[in-house]
Amino acid sequence: MARMLNGECGTISAERRAMCSSPVEPPSTMTLPAHRLAFILLLPLALLGCEEKKEAAIAPADIAAGKAVVEAQCIGCHGSDGSGAAPGIPDLAAQDADYLVASLAAYKAGTRTHAALQDLTGDLKDADMRNVAGFFASLPPLKAAAEPGIPPVLSPYEKGEAAAQACVRCHGEAGNSTIVGIPGLAGQQPRYFVSAVRAYLDGRRSIEGKEMLREMSHVDLESVALYYASQTPARREAPAFGDPAAGEPLSARCGGCHGAHGVSHDTSTPSLASQEPNYLVKAIKAYRDQTRQHNVMLDDNTDAEIENLVAFYTVQESAAAEGAATTVMDLADKCDRCHGAGVEQPTLTVPKIAGQDRAYLIKALRAYRDGKRGSSMMHSMSLPYSEAIIESVASYYASQPAR
Repeated sequence: MARMLNGECGTISAERRAMCSSPVEPPSTMTLPAHRLAFILLLPLALLGCEEKKEAAIAPADIAAGKAVVEAQCIGCHGSDGSGAAPGIPDLAAQDADYLVASLAAYKAGTRTHAALQDLTGDLKDADMRNVAGFFASLPPLKAAAEPGIPPVLSPYEKGEAAAQACVRCHGEAGNSTIVGIPGLAGQQPRYFVSAVRAYLDGRRSIEGKEMLREMSHVDLESVALYYASQTPARREAPAFGDPAAGEPLSARCGGCHGAHGVSHDTSTPSLASQEPNYLVKAIKAYRDQTRQHNVMLDDNTDAEIENLVAFYTVQESAAAEGAATTVMDLADKCDRCHGAGVEQPTLTVPKIAGQDRAYLIKALRAYRDGKRGSSMMHSMSLPYSEAIIESVASYYASQPAR
Protein backbone atom coordinates (compact mmCIF):
# COMPACT_ATOMS: atom_id res chain seq x y z
CA MET A 1 0.00 0.00 0.00
CA ALA A 2 2.99 2.13 -0.45
CA ARG A 3 2.05 4.52 -3.02
CA MET A 4 -0.59 7.08 -2.35
CA LEU A 5 0.19 10.51 -3.53
CA ASN A 6 0.14 13.85 -1.89
CA GLY A 7 -0.16 16.30 -4.76
CA GLU A 8 0.77 15.63 -8.34
CA CYS A 9 3.15 12.85 -9.31
CA GLY A 10 6.71 13.92 -9.81
CA THR A 11 9.77 12.19 -11.09
CA ILE A 12 11.15 10.41 -8.01
CA SER A 13 13.69 7.63 -7.80
CA ALA A 14 12.20 4.16 -8.12
CA GLU A 15 12.98 3.43 -4.48
CA ARG A 16 11.14 6.52 -3.22
CA ARG A 17 7.86 6.67 -5.10
CA ALA A 18 4.37 6.80 -3.68
CA MET A 19 1.00 6.54 -5.27
CA CYS A 20 -0.84 9.03 -7.37
CA SER A 21 -2.97 8.18 -10.50
CA SER A 22 -6.06 6.73 -12.59
CA PRO A 23 -7.13 4.38 -15.62
CA VAL A 24 -5.37 5.06 -19.09
CA GLU A 25 -2.88 7.90 -19.03
CA PRO A 26 0.52 6.49 -18.05
CA PRO A 27 3.16 8.89 -16.75
CA SER A 28 6.60 8.20 -18.09
CA THR A 29 8.38 7.46 -14.81
CA MET A 30 8.31 4.00 -13.25
CA THR A 31 7.90 2.83 -9.68
CA LEU A 32 8.37 -0.37 -7.74
CA PRO A 33 6.65 -3.66 -8.59
CA ALA A 34 3.22 -3.88 -6.98
CA HIS A 35 4.06 -6.94 -4.87
CA ARG A 36 6.71 -4.91 -2.99
CA LEU A 37 4.64 -1.82 -2.31
CA ALA A 38 2.79 -2.89 0.81
CA PHE A 39 6.03 -3.86 2.55
CA ILE A 40 7.76 -0.62 1.61
CA LEU A 41 5.02 1.61 2.93
CA LEU A 42 4.85 -0.24 6.22
CA LEU A 43 8.59 -0.13 6.81
CA PRO A 44 8.97 3.60 7.47
CA LEU A 45 5.93 3.62 9.72
CA ALA A 46 7.84 1.33 12.06
CA LEU A 47 10.29 4.20 12.50
CA LEU A 48 7.84 7.01 13.17
CA GLY A 49 9.82 9.78 14.81
CA CYS A 50 13.02 7.84 15.47
CA GLU A 51 16.22 9.75 16.13
CA GLU A 52 19.71 8.32 16.24
CA LYS A 53 20.68 7.86 19.87
CA LYS A 54 23.42 10.21 20.99
CA GLU A 55 25.80 9.76 23.89
CA ALA A 56 24.12 9.37 27.25
CA ALA A 57 23.55 12.55 29.29
CA ILE A 58 26.55 13.45 31.40
CA ALA A 59 24.49 14.35 34.46
CA PRO A 60 20.99 13.31 35.59
CA ALA A 61 18.12 15.72 35.08
CA ASP A 62 17.23 18.25 37.76
CA ILE A 63 13.44 17.84 37.82
CA ALA A 64 12.83 20.96 39.90
CA ALA A 65 14.96 23.09 37.59
CA GLY A 66 13.18 21.61 34.61
CA LYS A 67 9.80 22.42 36.12
CA ALA A 68 10.86 26.05 36.58
CA VAL A 69 11.80 26.34 32.89
CA VAL A 70 8.55 24.67 31.85
CA GLU A 71 6.43 26.97 33.99
CA ALA A 72 8.23 29.99 32.59
CA GLN A 73 8.25 29.07 28.91
CA CYS A 74 6.33 25.89 28.01
CA ILE A 75 2.99 25.68 29.77
CA GLY A 76 1.22 27.95 27.29
CA CYS A 77 1.39 25.15 24.75
CA HIS A 78 2.10 21.98 26.71
CA GLY A 79 0.50 22.64 30.09
CA SER A 80 1.92 21.95 33.54
CA ASP A 81 0.65 18.37 33.18
CA GLY A 82 2.30 17.89 29.76
CA SER A 83 -0.92 17.99 27.76
CA GLY A 84 -1.08 19.78 24.42
CA ALA A 85 -3.18 22.91 24.66
CA ALA A 86 -4.77 22.41 21.23
CA PRO A 87 -4.99 19.81 18.45
CA GLY A 88 -1.64 19.51 16.70
CA ILE A 89 0.38 20.19 19.86
CA PRO A 90 1.93 16.99 21.23
CA ASP A 91 1.36 15.61 24.68
CA LEU A 92 4.72 15.40 26.48
CA ALA A 93 3.73 13.76 29.76
CA ALA A 94 5.66 10.51 30.37
CA GLN A 95 7.48 10.87 27.05
CA ASP A 96 10.91 9.29 26.71
CA ALA A 97 13.46 11.76 28.10
CA ASP A 98 16.22 10.93 25.62
CA TYR A 99 13.80 11.46 22.75
CA LEU A 100 12.72 14.83 24.14
CA VAL A 101 16.35 15.93 24.49
CA ALA A 102 17.04 14.86 20.91
CA SER A 103 13.95 16.70 19.69
CA LEU A 104 14.83 19.93 21.49
CA ALA A 105 18.36 19.70 20.12
CA ALA A 106 16.93 19.22 16.60
CA TYR A 107 14.82 22.37 16.93
CA LYS A 108 17.85 24.29 18.22
CA ALA A 109 19.97 23.03 15.32
CA GLY A 110 17.24 23.78 12.79
CA THR A 111 16.85 20.21 11.54
CA ARG A 112 13.27 20.45 12.77
CA THR A 113 11.41 23.64 11.94
CA HIS A 114 9.06 25.41 14.32
CA ALA A 115 9.44 29.17 14.73
CA ALA A 116 8.52 29.37 18.42
CA LEU A 117 10.56 26.34 19.42
CA GLN A 118 13.58 27.51 17.49
CA ASP A 119 13.45 30.83 19.35
CA LEU A 120 12.92 29.11 22.70
CA THR A 121 15.62 26.48 22.32
CA GLY A 122 18.12 29.06 21.11
CA ASP A 123 18.44 30.28 24.69
CA LEU A 124 18.47 26.85 26.34
CA LYS A 125 21.70 25.24 27.45
CA ASP A 126 22.20 21.50 27.23
CA ALA A 127 21.51 21.18 30.95
CA ASP A 128 18.25 23.13 30.54
CA MET A 129 17.04 20.80 27.79
CA ARG A 130 17.96 17.76 29.84
CA ASN A 131 16.07 19.17 32.85
CA VAL A 132 12.97 20.07 30.82
CA ALA A 133 12.95 16.60 29.27
CA GLY A 134 13.39 15.01 32.67
CA PHE A 135 10.46 16.98 34.08
CA PHE A 136 8.05 15.97 31.32
CA ALA A 137 9.26 12.38 31.44
CA SER A 138 8.55 12.30 35.19
CA LEU A 139 4.87 13.18 34.75
CA PRO A 140 2.22 10.44 34.77
CA PRO A 141 0.69 9.46 31.41
CA LEU A 142 -2.38 11.41 30.43
CA LYS A 143 -5.75 9.74 30.29
CA ALA A 144 -7.16 9.81 26.79
CA ALA A 145 -10.05 12.20 26.33
CA ALA A 146 -12.69 11.37 23.76
CA GLU A 147 -12.32 13.71 20.79
CA PRO A 148 -15.62 14.67 19.14
CA GLY A 149 -15.89 14.11 15.43
CA ILE A 150 -12.98 11.66 15.17
CA PRO A 151 -13.90 8.83 12.77
CA PRO A 152 -13.57 5.19 13.80
CA VAL A 153 -10.19 3.60 13.23
CA LEU A 154 -10.33 1.97 9.81
CA SER A 155 -7.68 0.98 7.31
CA PRO A 156 -7.63 2.76 3.93
CA TYR A 157 -8.94 -0.48 2.40
CA GLU A 158 -11.94 -0.54 4.73
CA LYS A 159 -12.61 3.15 4.06
CA GLY A 160 -12.21 2.54 0.35
CA GLU A 161 -14.60 -0.40 0.27
CA ALA A 162 -17.27 1.69 1.97
CA ALA A 163 -16.75 4.70 -0.32
CA ALA A 164 -16.65 2.49 -3.44
CA GLN A 165 -20.26 1.42 -2.91
CA ALA A 166 -21.24 4.61 -4.72
CA CYS A 167 -19.37 3.27 -7.79
CA VAL A 168 -20.97 -0.17 -7.96
CA ARG A 169 -23.93 0.81 -10.16
CA CYS A 170 -21.63 1.69 -13.06
CA HIS A 171 -18.34 -0.10 -12.38
CA GLY A 172 -19.70 -3.32 -10.92
CA GLU A 173 -19.01 -5.24 -7.73
CA ALA A 174 -15.38 -4.93 -6.68
CA GLY A 175 -14.75 -2.84 -9.79
CA ASN A 176 -15.47 -5.55 -12.37
CA SER A 177 -17.51 -3.63 -14.93
CA THR A 178 -20.10 -5.46 -17.02
CA ILE A 179 -21.50 -2.37 -18.79
CA VAL A 180 -20.34 -1.64 -22.34
CA GLY A 181 -18.01 1.36 -22.41
CA ILE A 182 -17.53 1.55 -18.63
CA PRO A 183 -13.96 0.78 -17.52
CA GLY A 184 -13.15 -1.93 -15.04
CA LEU A 185 -11.42 -0.65 -11.91
CA ALA A 186 -10.53 -3.95 -10.22
CA GLY A 187 -6.79 -4.42 -9.85
CA GLN A 188 -6.01 -1.02 -11.33
CA GLN A 189 -2.82 0.78 -10.35
CA PRO A 190 -3.64 3.26 -7.57
CA ARG A 191 -1.55 6.28 -8.55
CA TYR A 192 -3.01 6.04 -12.01
CA PHE A 193 -6.53 5.76 -10.59
CA VAL A 194 -6.13 8.97 -8.58
CA SER A 195 -4.65 10.92 -11.49
CA ALA A 196 -7.46 9.79 -13.80
CA VAL A 197 -10.12 10.91 -11.33
CA ARG A 198 -8.38 14.26 -11.08
CA ALA A 199 -8.42 14.52 -14.86
CA TYR A 200 -12.20 14.06 -14.79
CA LEU A 201 -12.58 16.61 -12.01
CA ASP A 202 -10.51 19.33 -13.69
CA GLY A 203 -12.09 18.83 -17.11
CA ARG A 204 -9.18 17.17 -18.94
CA ARG A 205 -11.48 14.17 -19.36
CA SER A 206 -15.25 14.21 -19.70
CA ILE A 207 -17.56 12.06 -17.59
CA GLU A 208 -21.15 12.03 -16.39
CA GLY A 209 -21.72 12.10 -12.66
CA LYS A 210 -18.73 14.32 -11.91
CA GLU A 211 -20.61 15.75 -8.93
CA MET A 212 -20.40 12.39 -7.17
CA LEU A 213 -16.61 12.48 -7.49
CA ARG A 214 -16.50 16.00 -6.07
CA GLU A 215 -18.14 14.73 -2.90
CA MET A 216 -15.14 12.50 -2.18
CA SER A 217 -12.42 13.90 0.04
CA HIS A 218 -8.78 13.39 -0.95
CA VAL A 219 -8.49 10.68 1.70
CA ASP A 220 -11.63 8.97 0.34
CA LEU A 221 -10.17 9.01 -3.16
CA GLU A 222 -6.87 7.50 -2.06
CA SER A 223 -8.72 4.88 -0.05
CA VAL A 224 -10.93 3.91 -2.99
CA ALA A 225 -7.83 3.64 -5.18
CA LEU A 226 -6.16 1.25 -2.73
CA TYR A 227 -9.35 -0.78 -2.37
CA TYR A 228 -9.74 -1.29 -6.11
CA ALA A 229 -6.02 -2.01 -6.48
CA SER A 230 -6.45 -4.96 -4.12
CA GLN A 231 -9.34 -6.52 -6.08
CA THR A 232 -8.86 -9.29 -8.64
CA PRO A 233 -9.91 -8.43 -12.21
CA ALA A 234 -12.30 -10.92 -13.82
CA ARG A 235 -11.34 -12.72 -17.04
CA ARG A 236 -13.06 -11.44 -20.18
CA GLU A 237 -14.14 -13.14 -23.37
CA ALA A 238 -12.78 -11.89 -26.71
CA PRO A 239 -14.74 -8.88 -28.00
CA ALA A 240 -16.88 -9.03 -31.12
CA PHE A 241 -14.31 -6.93 -32.98
CA GLY A 242 -10.61 -7.25 -33.62
CA ASP A 243 -8.19 -10.17 -33.81
CA PRO A 244 -6.19 -10.95 -30.62
CA ALA A 245 -3.50 -12.76 -32.62
CA ALA A 246 -3.03 -9.76 -34.90
CA GLY A 247 -2.96 -7.45 -31.88
CA GLU A 248 -0.17 -9.28 -30.06
CA PRO A 249 2.75 -7.95 -32.16
CA LEU A 250 1.30 -4.45 -31.87
CA SER A 251 1.54 -4.72 -28.08
CA ALA A 252 5.34 -4.75 -28.27
CA ARG A 253 5.31 -0.94 -28.36
CA CYS A 254 3.16 -0.82 -25.21
CA GLY A 255 4.96 -3.36 -23.03
CA GLY A 256 7.69 -1.01 -21.85
CA CYS A 257 5.14 1.01 -19.89
CA HIS A 258 2.11 -1.27 -19.47
CA GLY A 259 3.97 -4.52 -18.83
CA ALA A 260 4.00 -7.85 -20.60
CA HIS A 261 0.47 -8.81 -21.67
CA GLY A 262 -0.82 -5.49 -20.28
CA VAL A 263 -0.20 -6.13 -16.56
CA SER A 264 1.51 -2.99 -15.26
CA HIS A 265 4.04 -3.04 -12.42
CA ASP A 266 4.21 0.74 -12.17
CA THR A 267 1.78 2.39 -9.78
CA SER A 268 1.40 5.35 -12.16
CA THR A 269 0.73 3.31 -15.31
CA PRO A 270 -2.58 1.52 -15.90
CA SER A 271 -2.94 -2.17 -16.52
CA LEU A 272 -4.69 -2.88 -19.83
CA ALA A 273 -5.24 -6.63 -19.46
CA SER A 274 -8.90 -7.65 -19.01
CA GLN A 275 -10.07 -4.07 -19.48
CA GLU A 276 -13.55 -3.41 -20.89
CA PRO A 277 -12.82 -3.42 -24.63
CA ASN A 278 -15.14 -0.66 -25.84
CA TYR A 279 -13.79 1.71 -23.22
CA LEU A 280 -10.21 0.83 -24.14
CA VAL A 281 -10.79 1.44 -27.86
CA LYS A 282 -12.31 4.83 -27.11
CA ALA A 283 -9.44 5.77 -24.78
CA ILE A 284 -6.65 4.78 -27.19
CA LYS A 285 -8.33 6.62 -30.06
CA ALA A 286 -8.64 9.69 -27.84
CA TYR A 287 -4.88 9.67 -27.28
CA ARG A 288 -4.23 9.10 -30.97
CA ASP A 289 -6.55 11.94 -31.93
CA GLN A 290 -5.15 14.15 -29.14
CA THR A 291 -8.46 14.69 -27.39
CA ARG A 292 -6.57 13.19 -24.45
CA GLN A 293 -3.02 14.35 -23.99
CA HIS A 294 0.01 12.18 -23.32
CA ASN A 295 3.40 12.52 -24.96
CA VAL A 296 4.20 8.81 -25.35
CA MET A 297 0.89 7.29 -26.36
CA LEU A 298 0.35 5.78 -29.82
CA ASP A 299 -0.43 8.36 -32.49
CA ASP A 300 -0.21 6.48 -35.79
CA ASN A 301 -2.42 3.39 -35.51
CA THR A 302 -5.43 2.83 -37.70
CA ASP A 303 -8.83 2.02 -36.22
CA ALA A 304 -8.39 -1.62 -37.25
CA GLU A 305 -4.99 -1.85 -35.56
CA ILE A 306 -6.39 -0.34 -32.37
CA GLU A 307 -9.24 -2.86 -32.38
CA ASN A 308 -6.78 -5.74 -32.82
CA LEU A 309 -4.59 -4.40 -29.99
CA VAL A 310 -7.60 -4.07 -27.70
CA ALA A 311 -8.81 -7.56 -28.58
CA PHE A 312 -5.42 -8.89 -27.52
CA TYR A 313 -5.45 -7.06 -24.18
CA THR A 314 -9.08 -7.96 -23.47
CA VAL A 315 -8.36 -11.69 -23.32
CA GLN A 316 -5.19 -11.40 -21.23
CA GLU A 317 -5.34 -12.42 -17.60
CA SER A 318 -4.81 -9.49 -15.29
CA ALA A 319 -3.89 -9.32 -11.59
CA ALA A 320 -4.50 -7.13 -8.56
CA ALA A 321 -1.98 -4.31 -8.28
CA GLU A 322 -1.98 -4.80 -4.50
CA GLY A 323 -1.47 -8.26 -3.07
CA ALA A 324 -4.01 -8.05 -0.27
CA ALA A 325 -5.88 -5.55 1.84
CA THR A 326 -3.75 -4.35 4.73
CA THR A 327 -5.53 -3.68 8.02
CA VAL A 328 -4.75 -1.09 10.66
CA MET A 329 -3.38 -3.89 12.83
CA ASP A 330 -0.98 -4.86 10.04
CA LEU A 331 0.32 -1.30 10.08
CA ALA A 332 0.49 -1.20 13.86
CA ASP A 333 2.41 -4.48 14.02
CA LYS A 334 5.14 -2.88 11.92
CA CYS A 335 5.18 0.33 13.97
CA ASP A 336 5.28 -1.59 17.24
CA ARG A 337 8.61 -3.15 16.32
CA CYS A 338 10.08 0.14 17.48
CA HIS A 339 7.24 1.88 19.31
CA GLY A 340 5.57 -1.02 21.10
CA ALA A 341 5.42 -1.35 24.87
CA GLY A 342 8.57 -2.86 26.32
CA VAL A 343 10.58 -2.59 23.09
CA GLU A 344 14.19 -1.58 23.68
CA GLN A 345 16.14 0.24 20.97
CA PRO A 346 19.74 0.60 22.16
CA THR A 347 20.83 2.68 19.17
CA LEU A 348 17.72 4.84 18.70
CA THR A 349 15.72 7.29 20.73
CA VAL A 350 12.13 6.33 19.97
CA PRO A 351 9.10 8.30 21.13
CA LYS A 352 6.05 6.85 22.79
CA ILE A 353 3.14 7.36 20.41
CA ALA A 354 0.28 5.49 22.10
CA GLY A 355 -2.29 8.02 23.30
CA GLN A 356 -0.56 10.88 21.45
CA ASP A 357 -2.58 13.72 19.95
CA ARG A 358 -3.99 12.56 16.61
CA ALA A 359 -3.52 15.87 14.80
CA TYR A 360 0.09 16.01 15.95
CA LEU A 361 0.80 12.47 14.74
CA ILE A 362 -0.64 13.37 11.33
CA LYS A 363 1.50 16.49 11.21
CA ALA A 364 4.65 14.63 12.27
CA LEU A 365 4.19 11.88 9.69
CA ARG A 366 3.65 14.47 6.99
CA ALA A 367 6.81 16.27 8.07
CA TYR A 368 8.93 13.13 7.71
CA ARG A 369 7.25 12.25 4.43
CA ASP A 370 7.83 15.72 3.00
CA GLY A 371 11.40 16.06 4.27
CA LYS A 372 10.60 18.81 6.76
CA ARG A 373 12.07 16.94 9.69
CA GLY A 374 15.66 15.84 9.75
CA SER A 375 16.37 12.29 10.84
CA SER A 376 19.02 10.19 9.18
CA MET A 377 17.04 7.02 9.96
CA MET A 378 13.75 8.36 8.63
CA HIS A 379 15.34 9.92 5.56
CA SER A 380 17.24 6.77 4.67
CA MET A 381 14.24 4.43 5.03
CA SER A 382 11.05 6.41 4.51
CA LEU A 383 8.94 6.79 1.41
CA PRO A 384 6.16 9.25 0.80
CA TYR A 385 2.99 7.82 2.28
CA SER A 386 -0.58 8.74 1.67
CA GLU A 387 -2.96 10.91 3.60
CA ALA A 388 -5.25 7.88 3.88
CA ILE A 389 -2.55 5.77 5.51
CA ILE A 390 -1.29 8.59 7.72
CA GLU A 391 -4.79 9.22 9.06
CA SER A 392 -5.37 5.53 9.77
CA VAL A 393 -2.10 5.14 11.67
CA ALA A 394 -2.58 8.38 13.61
CA SER A 395 -6.15 7.49 14.55
CA TYR A 396 -5.11 4.08 15.78
CA TYR A 397 -2.32 5.28 18.05
CA ALA A 398 -4.32 8.25 19.33
CA SER A 399 -7.02 5.78 20.42
CA GLN A 400 -4.59 3.67 22.49
CA PRO A 401 -4.01 4.27 26.20
CA ALA A 402 -0.90 6.33 26.92
CA ARG A 403 1.85 4.59 28.82
